Amino acid sequence: MTIHLDKWQKQVLDTKGNIVLRSGRQVGKSTVISHYAGDYAAKNPKKTILIIAAVERQAFLLFEKVLNFMELNHHKLIRQGKNRPTKSRIRLTNGSIIYCLPTGLSGTNIRGYTIDMLIADEAAFIPEAVWNAVTPMMSTRVKFGARMILLSTPFGRHNYFARCFNDDTFTKFHVSSEECPRISKDFLKQEKERMTKIQYSQEYLGEFVDDLMQFFPDEVILKCMKLKRPNHITAGKPYFLGVDIARMGDDESTFEVIRLTDNKHLIHVENQITTKKYLSQTTEHIIELDKLYDFQKIFIDDEGIGVGVFDNLLTNDQTKRKVIPINNSKRVLDNEEKIKKVLLKTDLYNNLLTLMEQGKISLLDDPEIYQSLKSVQYEYTSDTLGRSHFKIYGNYTHITEGLIRAAWCLKYKGLNIWIDSF
Repeated sequence: MTIHLDKWQKQVLDTKGNIVLRSGRQVGKSTVISHYAGDYAAKNPKKTILIIAAVERQAFLLFEKVLNFMELNHHKLIRQGKNRPTKSRIRLTNGSIIYCLPTGLSGTNIRGYTIDMLIADEAAFIPEAVWNAVTPMMSTRVKFGARMILLSTPFGRHNYFARCFNDDTFTKFHVSSEECPRISKDFLKQEKERMTKIQYSQEYLGEFVDDLMQFFPDEVILKCMKLKRPNHITAGKPYFLGVDIARMGDDESTFEVIRLTDNKHLIHVENQITTKKYLSQTTEHIIELDKLYDFQKIFIDDEGIGVGVFDNLLTNDQTKRKVIPINNSKRVLDNEEKIKKVLLKTDLYNNLLTLMEQGKISLLDDPEIYQSLKSVQYEYTSDTLGRSHFKIYGNYTHITEGLIRAAWCLKYKGLNIWIDSF
C-alpha cells in the first residue's frame, strides 16, 4: 500500500543507526516510526524490536500503528493461530518479534530482553531510572547493528532524550508543526494567540525551552506515590470524588477517589480513566461510583462540557446534595449564588502541592499519575501593561485536574454546605 510521506519522513526511513526525533504535535512522527519498525522487522529475520513508553496508553497507541502497517503491507509475514498478534506482541514467520511494553517508573518490568531495536515514544517523559534498565538490552547486539529510535515532543533540557539530541552517535531530526502540510494554518494561528510564546514554542515548534518549570518536583511526587489500590472499601469513612471531564477534542475523563482519615490525612484509593464516553455515560459512571463509596462530596468542573454532567447530577436524588461545582475561575457555594469566592487555578494546584510537600496526602503508585503530575509546568508572563502573571498548564494534566479537586475536600470539611433546590 502506497502512503504519501513528507520529505523528512522519507529521510527517516533512509537513515541507519540511532535516531532522535523531536517535533511539534501531530506532524506524523508515530506514523513514520511505525513504518520504520514494520519494514525493519519484515526485511531482517530473527530480530527483536521493543517499543516502550512511560505509560501503557502511549506504548499501545504506537504499537497499534505498527500492527496496522504490518497488516496492510506485510500481512503474509504475520503469524496466526496460537502465535497470532496480541496487544503486546507480533510474531513474524521470519523469526522476528515486535514487543510493546510500558516502562513504569523504574523499568524493572521490562528487564531480561535482548533486543536489536529500541523505540521509545514520548521519550522525554520516560523517567531517568528506566534508561539504566533498557540500554543494556542492546549491549551484545550493537556490533550487529542494534539501534535506538527516540521520538518525543521536548520537555526541558534535563532528561535522557535531550542529552541524546546532543549526542553525535544519533542522527537528529527536528520538525515543527508549522512545517506539516496537514495541520491548518488557521488552527496554529489560534493556538499561538491562545498560548504563551514559550508554551507554543514547546508544543508546536518542538523547541527545547529553558523558561518552563515543573510545578510538582519529581522528588515530591515520588515521595507521595507509595500506595497500592485497596481491595476493600472502609465503611463509615468519608470518601471524596474529584472529576475532570474530557473537553471537546479530547477523549479521556478522570475520576479520583480520596479517603480522609481521622487525623486528616488524605489517602488516594482509586484512579479511573474512561475514554470516548457520552455525557450520560459519564454521569452514570459517577452515580455507580457513589453507590460504592457513598461520597461526602463530589467535586466536578462545571465549565464547558462538564456543565452537562453537573446538571444531570443536580437532578439526581442520590447525588444532588453531594455535587459541588469547582472550576478554575470561581466557586459557587450555594445554588442561589449568594456566596461566591474567587478560586484561581493556582489555589487548587498550590493546595495539592502543599499537601504533598507536608506529607498530608498519599498517592497511588501508578505511572499514569506520575506522568500527569510531572507534565504540569508553569511560567511567569507579562501583559501589555507590564503586569506579571503566573500561568500553569501541561499536556497530560487530566489526572492532576481530578486530584486537585478531590484534594480540595479539606477546605470543605465541617462547612455543611448543601446544594438543594429540588
